[in-house]
Amino acid sequence: MNIITRLHKCLHGKNNIYHRTLLWREKHVQEKHFLLFVSFLVGICTAASAIVLKQMIHLVQSLLTGHMNISQANYLYLLYPILGILLAGLFVKYIVRDDISHGVTKVLYAISQRKSRIKTHNTYSSLVASSLTIGLGGSVGAEAPIVLTGAAIGSNLGRLFRLEHKTLMLLVGCGAAGAVAGIFKAPIAGLVFVIEVLMLDLTMTSVMPLLITSVTAATVAYIFNGTEAMFKFSQTESFLISRIPYVLILGILCGLLSLYVTRVMNRLEGILKKFPYHKKFIICALTLSLLIFLLPPLYGEGYDTIRILLNGQYAETMNRSLFYPFRDNIAGVLLFMLLILLSKVFASTVTNGGGGCGGVFAPSLYMGCILGFTFAHSSTLIDFIPNLSEKNFALLGMAGVMSGIMHAPLTGVFLIAELTGGYDLFLPLMIVSISSYLTILAFEPHSIYTMRLAQKGELLTHHKDRAVLTLLNLQSLIEKEFETLRPEQTLGDVVRAISRNRRNAFPVTDSDNRLIGVVQLDNIRNIMFRPELYDRFKVSKIMISVPARIDINMQMDRVMQTFDDTKAWNLPVVDADGRYLGFLSKSKIFNSYREILVDTLSTEYS
Repeated sequence: MNIITRLHKCLHGKNNIYHRTLLWREKHVQEKHFLLFVSFLVGICTAASAIVLKQMIHLVQSLLTGHMNISQANYLYLLYPILGILLAGLFVKYIVRDDISHGVTKVLYAISQRKSRIKTHNTYSSLVASSLTIGLGGSVGAEAPIVLTGAAIGSNLGRLFRLEHKTLMLLVGCGAAGAVAGIFKAPIAGLVFVIEVLMLDLTMTSVMPLLITSVTAATVAYIFNGTEAMFKFSQTESFLISRIPYVLILGILCGLLSLYVTRVMNRLEGILKKFPYHKKFIICALTLSLLIFLLPPLYGEGYDTIRILLNGQYAETMNRSLFYPFRDNIAGVLLFMLLILLSKVFASTVTNGGGGCGGVFAPSLYMGCILGFTFAHSSTLIDFIPNLSEKNFALLGMAGVMSGIMHAPLTGVFLIAELTGGYDLFLPLMIVSISSYLTILAFEPHSIYTMRLAQKGELLTHHKDRAVLTLLNLQSLIEKEFETLRPEQTLGDVVRAISRNRRNAFPVTDSDNRLIGVVQLDNIRNIMFRPELYDRFKVSKIMISVPARIDINMQMDRVMQTFDDTKAWNLPVVDADGRYLGFLSKSKIFNSYREILVDTLSTEYS
């Protein structure tokens, strides 16, 4: 027996170490106890992934931009972003061969649909693609890719240890929590993010694994990156209660900016999808390149700009740009900041649209910081407004815009407090986050993440009835045992069809299988036992129109609404061209509903 054969037997044989270890674990360790150990491993792995990603991005950025002259425009900004999204796009298209964009949306869909399997390549593909994208200037954040990576790590570790489906779903949430905690060094924010953004229900079963993963990931990040907050912030100006009205105004502005970002990004993504890949790449690459050349702070994540503004050195944001000569002019600074605010959403959207990989975590923090700073900086130009602390309001803006874009006020509060160490500003952080959230909620019921799923009817919420309806699969509920009739057939043919079936309804279709009506047993009961009429009546005369038709792509909440409106118990299902597919029974929907509801409740309280 050669070495390769022995190795294969060792790895795949029934008596190998891996197999024996799993059997020993199943026999001696309860799954709920073993889950705590796996959640600890997930925390270590997600933190390591976050550290690797950040180091890769910073290494590429420092090599490419460290030598640039700060007092003049740099034409390399025209090249780097194009190269970044090109390399990332080629990596995804020809190596990964799968869609890895919108990482948080993918995790949200996996959790909401109770689908625990996230592909193995997601444990590394987002790391490579996002490091190329962001390191070379893509105007997006690394957090969404690392959230998808963390969720994939949780899913695949659970599958490696052959844990049951319900446990795998919890590990997906643990991976997302560990990713946020590891990349931001913010364990509380990681936990809150999973509950508030990913909508994972918090129960006694789930709270401990989530906490273990978050704390472990943050601890590993502390060990390798130090214990200082990600954005070192020293509050030199105390917050005054008299500034609360201005905090409320800032919160409203954050909500309006969040609405602008959400709507523009969603609209642009829809437009870009209509173009073939090569045309879309050219449009996005040229747009991104030009924007970064004109406004260099759009390069990469933008965290350097946040640090500059939190330290009160706003003039440095104009380094390496055409605006450098105006850095000591207040009007020039405000105009520069306004241009960045308006164009950041375009830069982020074309980065992903052109083939790059990244999320809106960093852009939301970035835009919030600039909005808060600009709001406070503008107070120096208005006599009746007291001077506002630029550092404090820059920090508040970060919480406000993140809360608005993500529809997550608690995540905004805790994340900014942990990112900056600005715990003394907890009250204004809560005020600006809540006011921003309420402002955007008045116009847009869904976050940037849930909007994409809501449009497809694939969004599960904390509303139990709607959640269970979302989990129902319309195609699996279709009953196809009904015998179809043609309009030219006779009553005798109908009677013979009745004798062969137990159904009391018979769909009538044309030669192209398009539904044109239905024959109900109750409507022909008075003539079906009169043989002399069998050849006299045609199906076209005894059929009736259906009260409604269910489109195969219809969302389940609309299906139930259609049943309620028509008071029917059975309705035909058709495709987009009106071709008959089968019947949908309200009783079968109710039975499936009860089964999923029982399974959902047993998952939460087990």
